Amino acid sequence: MSDPNMNLPGASLPSADKPSSGVTANPSAAGSSASVTAKPAAAAPAKPAAKPAAATKPGRRGFLYAMFGTWIGWAWTTMTASLSLMTLGTVRFLFPNVLAEPPSKIKVGFPDQYEEGKVVERYKDQHAWIVRNKDEKFGDIIYALSTTCTHLGCTPNWLEREQKFKCPCHGSGFYISGINFEGPAPRPLERWGISIGDDGQIVVDMSKKFQQERGEWNNPESFIKV
Repeated sequence: MSDPNMNLPGASLPSADKPSSGVTANPSAAGSSASVTAKPAAAAPAKPAAKPAAATKPGRRGFLYAMFGTWIGWAWTTMTASLSLMTLGTVRFLFPNVLAEPPSKIKVGFPDQYEEGKVVERYKDQHAWIVRNKDEKFGDIIYALSTTCTHLGCTPNWLEREQKFKCPCHGSGFYISGINFEGPAPRPLERWGISIGDDGQIVVDMSKKFQQERGEWNNPESFIKV
């Protein structure tokens, strides 16, 4: 005999006949779903790219060899040096050095200001001794002696008591006339040119030299007669 509740509308089936929710009936379907949702294996990190090798610079030896080790390099080096020297010479010619040189002529006073047998050292720093002395041939004269020793160019000193010029470097001695008599000096002191200017003063001209051994002390420009 059948249950009348079975045929009632809206009646639900027994719970044992309902399929459980969330349970996969097909095992193969579960496996495929698992395979789809599986995460892929992590890839290995990429290695950094190798740095390009640095370009090698030519060393000092290579440069020197290029400059002097080959005939082409030697030729270029020689030509460059020659052109550089020519350029420097041209620049030196265009821009000469202007040197402050002492005047070649100096005024040293009037003849009557000088005493006989005396050496005036006032102008020694201007390379001149002014001397008034008696000469055997020309009598009472005034002349200007160079302060440069004729041995090696030192500056002698006038020794008033001994009446001679004495070089402190090597001992050369000169009389008041300028004649050498002791030490290694090979010749007398030189005289400068001397004359009387328009104003009556003595003018010493150091652009002119007179040497005794050449007979130039006989030249009237080498002394003044008093």
